[in-house]
Amino acid sequence: MARPPKARRSSRRAGPWETSKLYAALDLGTNNCRLLIAERGASGGLRVVDSYSQIVRLGEGLARTGQLSEAAMVRAIEALGQCVAKVNRHKPVEARYVATQACRAASNGRAFLNEVQRSTGLRMETITPKEEARYALLGSMDLIDPSSDFALVIDIGGGSTELCWVDAKSAAAHGVEGCARRPPILGWASFPIGVVTLAESFEDTAPGWYSRMVEHVRARLQQNDAASRFGPLFAAGRGQLIGNSGTVTSLAGVHLRLERYQRAAVDGIWLSRHEAEQARLRLHDATPAQRAAEPCIGPQRADLVLAGCAILDAVWSLWPADRLRVGDRGLREGMLLSMMHRASGGGSRRTRPGGRQRSQVGKPAGPGA
Repeated sequence: MARPPKARRSSRRAGPWETSKLYAALDLGTNNCRLLIAERGASGGLRVVDSYSQIVRLGEGLARTGQLSEAAMVRAIEALGQCVAKVNRHKPVEARYVATQACRAASNGRAFLNEVQRSTGLRMETITPKEEARYALLGSMDLIDPSSDFALVIDIGGGSTELCWVDAKSAAAHGVEGCARRPPILGWASFPIGVVTLAESFEDTAPGWYSRMVEHVRARLQQNDAASRFGPLFAAGRGQLIGNSGTVTSLAGVHLRLERYQRAAVDGIWLSRHEAEQARLRLHDATPAQRAAEPCIGPQRADLVLAGCAILDAVWSLWPADRLRVGDRGLREGMLLSMMHRASGGGSRRTRPGGRQRSQVGKPAGPGA
């Protein structure tokens, strides 16, 4: 996968719709609204044409009320309007627009998406947790180390966390195109715990609150039999961890002490467990103002980053590894690669747009599921 330091616009002139090579993927999550427009590179990876990212906190207060708030919906629709304008500038584009945990869990999630279509013209679909885990894996394929037997892709979102265990050697052997057709997934799980929902559940920061967060997440993860199925394999040194969420990239930026976030400096690096713990301790011991002043955190993430670290610590304790591979990519990249390889004869059938899905813990599927 190409790794440009920032999104750049292609100078290629688009042809008719039938021969268009531009693809767009939009991900409306619990915390962020993200758009990526790309074309297929010469090596089969992505060449980024344009992008957009905005923190909208769509799921703010959702854990308490069960509904998307009026203010959050207004913020999200405003950001989605910006995405529409970008896509329109690049037409013709084959696009897919998806919503994740906030719209799956909210009682008014479907009504909100109907309002999105009325206000912006975007027809969005709510994807399942399993699809979310699969696309996070596909977007991270080139981070898999074939010297390991297994890889665990960790996608920590605003409202949920998706985990995907994969046969590392098979993934490396088949490459992106082969895995787009049939990903070598050994198991997957989705947990309705993300940085927003966890932070809102642990607002009391009395001494020991961070450890309580970690234990809360760990107890929830242990309800899935993946802890007993894959835990001993990772403890034996046979597994690799891949983290592709904002929590992981921010932690890597703090470890590197970057003066500003740089994708090229973070994407693909290895972060040892000790290095991750030191960066987390630095954030834990800082005041809220000091966390907000961290160049790779900022004021919009300052109150969420430790919740993300708690989720990562819980995952790391159950599926241990000496180090973790950091990826500044995930769901959008996986969606784009799936569309590209489907267009060239590979990939899986696109899921029919559907209604809100019930969030639940998913049991690991069988080999090749």
